[in-house]
Amino acid sequence: MKFKIGDSVETIDDDISGIITKISENTITVEDSDGFDLQFDAKELMIAASGNSFANAIYDTDIEAVKREKEIKKRKNVTAVKPKERHTPKFEVDLHIHHLTKSSRGMSNFEMLNLQLDTARGQLEFAMRKRIPKIVFIHGVGEGVLRQELESLFGRYNNVQFYDADYKTYGLGATEVRILQNVEP
Repeated sequence: MKFKIGDSVETIDDDISGIITKISENTITVEDSDGFDLQFDAKELMIAASGNSFANAIYDTDIEAVKREKEIKKRKNVTAVKPKERHTPKFEVDLHIHHLTKSSRGMSNFEMLNLQLDTARGQLEFAMRKRIPKIVFIHGVGEGVLRQELESLFGRYNNVQFYDADYKTYGLGATEVRILQNVEP
C-alpha cells in the first residue's frame, strides 16, 4: 500500500492512530494524538477509516498482491510409477528389416539376417558399455530363424541372461536381455 506524508493511519494490531510525518523505505514515523512520534513497519499500518475512505481503500488496495498472498501453493503432480512399469526395460531395439535400412530390395535373406545380427550385437555391446541393465530385442514371430540366431549370439556372453519379453506388451516376437554388471563378458 502506498503511504504519503500527511495521511491519517491506524495500526493493524493496536489501537493507535495518527498522521504520517516521515517515510524512509519501509519504516514510517507516525505522530499520534498525544504528539508522540512512533515508528512502524509499512506492513503494520493502514489508512484510517473515514466516511468515504472505504471506497478509497478498495480502489487503493493492490488486488494482485492480496491474491498472491491468499493463493495456496499447489503441489506438483508427480505421476506414480506402477511397480510393474518400474522394472520394464526402457531400451528397445527393433530388428525388423524395414527399421534398419531404407530399402531391402536386392538384399538376400542371408544379407538381411547378417544386418539384423550385426545391429543386435552392436546394440548389446553399447548397452554393456553404458551399463544399461535390460534391453528388449523385437524380432517378430516369422519362422524363428532370427530368434534362434539371437539366442546363439546371446549364449556367447557370460554376463547375459535372455528370456521372452512381456507378452502383454510385445507378444511372442520379442526377447528381453538382462545384462549382469558384476560378471565379465
